[in-house]
Amino acid sequence: MKRIMLKLSGEALAGEKKTGFDEETVRGVAKQVKQLVDDNIEVGIVIGGGNFWRGRTSENIDRTKADQIGMLATVMNCIYVSEIFRSVGMETEILTPFSCGSFTKLFSKDRANKYFKQGKVVFFAGGTGHPYFSTDTGVLLRAIEVEAEVVLLAKAIDGVYDSDPKVNPQAKKYDELSIDEVVEKNLQVVDMTASIMARDNKMPMWVFSLNEENSIVNTVKGKFNGTKVTV
Repeated sequence: MKRIMLKLSGEALAGEKKTGFDEETVRGVAKQVKQLVDDNIEVGIVIGGGNFWRGRTSENIDRTKADQIGMLATVMNCIYVSEIFRSVGMETEILTPFSCGSFTKLFSKDRANKYFKQGKVVFFAGGTGHPYFSTDTGVLLRAIEVEAEVVLLAKAIDGVYDSDPKVNPQAKKYDELSIDEVVEKNLQVVDMTASIMARDNKMPMWVFSLNEENSIVNTVKGKFNGTKVTV
């Protein structure tokens, strides 16, 4: 595997606190990604903003403004996480679809490819830059643009189930299923817009738990305990 796109849940990075950051968790992620980079695997990263902002639950804020706050939450996440990555010996860059002054650089495929070739971990912050699109759509869009081989979805849950395992103890976990099944059954691996993009552009997605020990490295190296969504 040469180039991967890793999606990290903001809530997962917050650990048991559910908000902000759990530095031990983030350092654990950083150490795993460094193993991949040391093996010459190019890593792009998208981080959700849920550890800071869940604006869609508010009825008092305009949806466009709420989504803009969410985009900025992902920028904050990427700045923090990229610094932890640097502290364990990696070089990083943060690309955004809108200007953030000197904090980030504007996204382009050529710029991203240049950084990948330099061995840097590339963070894609700010989603698509537009409201009404989630970071699910953002990670699929960037993965397709930079021609990643797979999207790795590191979540607080260990795969895809036919119903919510928190509600239904009898929920069945899938080891593998097609993106067509995901769309047909509305399984919410990612949102529907992102699912359609994955299907139409033949981008596989692997879903696994960030909480399992060494799960990112194990997933890339073939010791996979989650769900593979095939195309």
